[in-house]
Amino acid sequence: MTVSAVNPTDSASVLAAFGALGVLVVTFAESGLIVVGFFLPGDTLLIPAGVLCAQTDSQAPRMALWQVLVCGAVGAVAGGQVGFLLGRRGGRTLLARTSNRRLKERAARAQELLARYGQAKALVIGRFIPMLRSVLHPAAGALGVPTRTFTLWATVGGVLWSQSLVLAGYGLGASVPRIGDYVLVMVAVLVVLSLVPLLVQVRRTRHIRQPPSG
Repeated sequence: MTVSAVNPTDSASVLAAFGALGVLVVTFAESGLIVVGFFLPGDTLLIPAGVLCAQTDSQAPRMALWQVLVCGAVGAVAGGQVGFLLGRRGGRTLLARTSNRRLKERAARAQELLARYGQAKALVIGRFIPMLRSVLHPAAGALGVPTRTFTLWATVGGVLWSQSLVLAGYGLGASVPRIGDYVLVMVAVLVVLSLVPLLVQVRRTRHIRQPPSG
């Protein structure tokens, strides 16, 4: 597959073309580049990457597990730091000028998460919430989260998120025969499952905003 034919929103395409390097680039962008992060696979890249590490072809792994683990951790942590710095330097201005309703909603939700759980817990929990993690780190910078606090807990969250999903995929690939043949189906299932928390939150928000009857 040539680079020009790669679909960056398709995890199977990214992994086939770039392997572990694709994991690094996508996790970096999704964790820190708020404009493009919404459209990139995260959970749906890490789990299939782990699955492919467990598959063998002529007794040789298709991707090395240690490379995927390292690339996932580096991409997640470095991307989070870049997002934090971007948010600190221009996050409030961007939110004030943007007309993107979804971006404003995600930023408001990130602020709510930081207020409800505290900075440390929010930075760890937010890593596991699709779409929110793309805005959480810039929002933390814009809202003045201390650099030391952010660096510590964003690193903990990034490592836990990336390593747990890759290892979950690896365990699945090692225990289920020929599951690598169904990566596309598995990605579709993961996309649906990743949207469930968002749908629950939207429904809860609408219920809160709905005026009481009578």
